[in-house]
Amino acid sequence: MAWAPLLLVVLAHSSGSLVQAALTQPPSVSANPGETVQITCSDISTSYAYVGWYQQKVPGTAPVTVIYWNDRRPTDIPSRFSGSLSGTMATLTVTEVEAGDDAVYYCGGWNDSTARQCPQSGQDRGSGGHRVLPDPAPFSSTLTGQPKAVPDVHLFPPPAEEMAKEKKATLVCLLGDFYPGAATVTWLADGRAITSGVETSKPQRQSNNKYMASSYLTLSAAEWQNHEKYVCQVTHEAGNVEKSLNRSECS
Repeated sequence: MAWAPLLLVVLAHSSGSLVQAALTQPPSVSANPGETVQITCSDISTSYAYVGWYQQKVPGTAPVTVIYWNDRRPTDIPSRFSGSLSGTMATLTVTEVEAGDDAVYYCGGWNDSTARQCPQSGQDRGSGGHRVLPDPAPFSSTLTGQPKAVPDVHLFPPPAEEMAKEKKATLVCLLGDFYPGAATVTWLADGRAITSGVETSKPQRQSNNKYMASSYLTLSAAEWQNHEKYVCQVTHEAGNVEKSLNRSECS
């Protein structure tokens, strides 16, 4: 799994506003309000099947999902936002740019293999150690006749760079395609529940009327080393799901 932060800054000046994307690898891209801007994320492994984009308007707050599964957009995100994945290049396109689009944008990549076990390569652990948690607006009322659906759960280990540079470890548990939109996430370390350092988002409606959410567990590097087996346990009325990883397999 890989995460990369991308900055979209709206700067005021005498003739209006300027939108500039300051990227890690590609050159900066700018556009005037009302125009179209594209933000690219080129550090995407060909093994990653899915890419998501996340918007963080205020530092220290949980980012909001604007694109998931390459090109799908949550129902509360304007159609001005669209995403695509071509080879190793992911692109977020924002049309009719507004001052309110001023934010830090993150791209994230994952696949089924990294979702099921600890990745064994530095590339799969990601660069920069950035982790994001969608924190959407309250979801709308349930739909009559909508069938129940068990959450699709993926558990990701902390990146090595995060532990080396920030001396902390963040595990991320992603939930998707569940209905109705209420789920409880419990974190376990060697069989014992952990509540400190846990943050779980509100469910967010997907375009298929099912829901997605995220939860993350942040530990100090020392705390991470003190336990072997970590579990993300999801409780949902359609069925419970449990995903686990072993720390020793992440070294």
